[in-house]
Amino acid sequence: MIGLLAIIIGVLVATGTYLILKKTAFKVALGMVLYGQAANVLIITMGGVKTGAPPILLGEDGIVYTDPLVQALILTAIVIGFGVTSFLLVLVYRAYQAHDSDNVDLFEGADDK
Repeated sequence: MIGLLAIIIGVLVATGTYLILKKTAFKVALGMVLYGQAANVLIITMGGVKTGAPPILLGEDGIVYTDPLVQALILTAIVIGFGVTSFLLVLVYRAYQAHDSDNVDLFEGADDK
């Protein structure tokens, strides 16, 4: 299971890197979203993956408790990622309106309308 998640993380990072190197602002924004998702899967993987088991830990004194930290981190990351993605898409749309293109090379040094 960990190996599969490592492959998924690698594919997300590779695809995100490929998209960030493109010349259109929308693809750059999509690449950033994929980076965020790769980070989320990485945090889940680092938290420990048990197939078909709840996130229950056994304490030093034999007490069974749950570790909600991983789920809380991922939930927070998803909410922040949604906000950043929304803001990034608004910036891309505004840049498209201002320059009549979403080519990143045209943004540098261009005068605003």
